[in-house]
Amino acid sequence: MEDERLEIEEGTEGGLKSLRVVVEEVRGKCTSGMRPGDYFILRSGRLYIPPDRHFCLYALQAVLPLLPAKQRVLQEGDWLKRDAHVICPDPAGNVIMRIEEI
Repeated sequence: MEDERLEIEEGTEGGLKSLRVVVEEVRGKCTSGMRPGDYFILRSGRLYIPPDRHFCLYALQAVLPLLPAKQRVLQEGDWLKRDAHVICPDPAGNVIMRIEEI
């Protein structure tokens, strides 16, 4: 990943983990043009997309509800601790995304 291309401000909200959401696989044809390796960074409440890139709104809406929880410290046994994959709701695209701590 080329995170150095992003000008990311350090967050001021203590205790929140920074996350990267990466397109891991496209099992079809994504109508938005998403490709494996596309990503965005979430630092505190700010979302950063690399210059000259985009992230599909529908893929974003699929992953968005999980991000605030994944930013926090999770209890042992919490399913969010072991599950990191989300799929876009577009049945033609089947974009598989991975949420990872950075």
